[in-house]
Amino acid sequence: MKEKYIIDTPENKAFLGELRENLLAFGRRFPSEGGSSYYLGDDGTPWTDRPRETWITSRMAHVYSIGTLMGREGCGALADAAVRGLLGELWDKENGGWYAGVTADGGILPSKQCYAHAFVILAASSALLAGRPGAEKLLKEALALYDLRFWNEEEGLACDTWNTEFTELSSYRGLNANMHSVEAFLAAADVTGDEKYRVRAGRIIDHVIGWASQNEWRIPEHFTSDWAADLECNKDNPADPFKPYGATPGHGIEWARLITQWALSTWTDGEAEAAPYLEAAEQLYQRAVADAWDADGAPGIVYTTDWTGAPVVHDRMHWTLAEAINTSAVLYRVTKKERYAEDYAKFMEYLDEKVADHVHGSWFHQLDRQNRLIGTVWPGKSDLYHAFQATLIPYAPADISIAKAVAERKVG
Repeated sequence: MKEKYIIDTPENKAFLGELRENLLAFGRRFPSEGGSSYYLGDDGTPWTDRPRETWITSRMAHVYSIGTLMGREGCGALADAAVRGLLGELWDKENGGWYAGVTADGGILPSKQCYAHAFVILAASSALLAGRPGAEKLLKEALALYDLRFWNEEEGLACDTWNTEFTELSSYRGLNANMHSVEAFLAAADVTGDEKYRVRAGRIIDHVIGWASQNEWRIPEHFTSDWAADLECNKDNPADPFKPYGATPGHGIEWARLITQWALSTWTDGEAEAAPYLEAAEQLYQRAVADAWDADGAPGIVYTTDWTGAPVVHDRMHWTLAEAINTSAVLYRVTKKERYAEDYAKFMEYLDEKVADHVHGSWFHQLDRQNRLIGTVWPGKSDLYHAFQATLIPYAPADISIAKAVAERKVG
């Protein structure tokens, strides 16, 4: 095993640093004239004929705000452009909240998505730490809107999708939006000091652990309006980019990291209180990796499995690898168990050999079961968020949001 793949070696830190700088350079052409983010092609060329979506713009604001905090030249202007887009053409000044996106010809994408609004909170939190103009207003508006439209205090969970006017609520409930709400809540709590958002994150986490522990640690993703699991959802469209059928191992891995962050930040001196959550995080991670890594005779993490753990969609998505890198590193630091360091090294080797684009930059977003580039679900390279965070989280404290860790110079 090469030294560059092994955690805590100078070579590994240098490798991640190289990847990070390549990502920041790759994404620099994202802003449209109004600030919203173009979808980027394989070589970073903006695809101007595609809609410019709120979730992608928010992710770019988050990434380039962190780049600003790291002192990287030009990142401040790029973060400002994305914030301007979120406060401008993507913001529905009549009905409140953020459009799903705007079309190439200036129209709007209908609906108001919890998923996108969670990313607005994350973006605003990072931009505020970076001192970007408009960030304070953006965060205030995003939190107020989320509280009004998406958070259900009685249930301790968030709904998923409204129509554009906020007059009709979809009956669908989903954990993808709730997962990114946990991430956003932890960031907001770290930035504002308002601990109600950390408490909310914990309420969501308690639900998820309950559902997963009763399902052999495979997390149900889709639910009805009364939060009954719909295990057959999208069985006829199993590769849906946001609502795939079955279990999504990458989400099990991502939940494991977020649960760890929440537990350690909630009980800073309470090992006994945090212990059940850390155990649950390990269970989620181990189940996901056992089901999905090298599940079909080739390295990589399959996109989805059925409820017995058998692969359904064999494609490898870049974001699942990014989260595997993050979570294996976090669990190694928290538990000191060598198995997680060994996993991390395997994931880094796979990244270097198969997923990192050493010609154009960024990471290939979708590979097939033979690790050949395809684009049936994720053509091009839409944004930098997952890959960029994976160059930082392995060397950051496990109990703090990544932008806050960078702002406080805690990333080793």
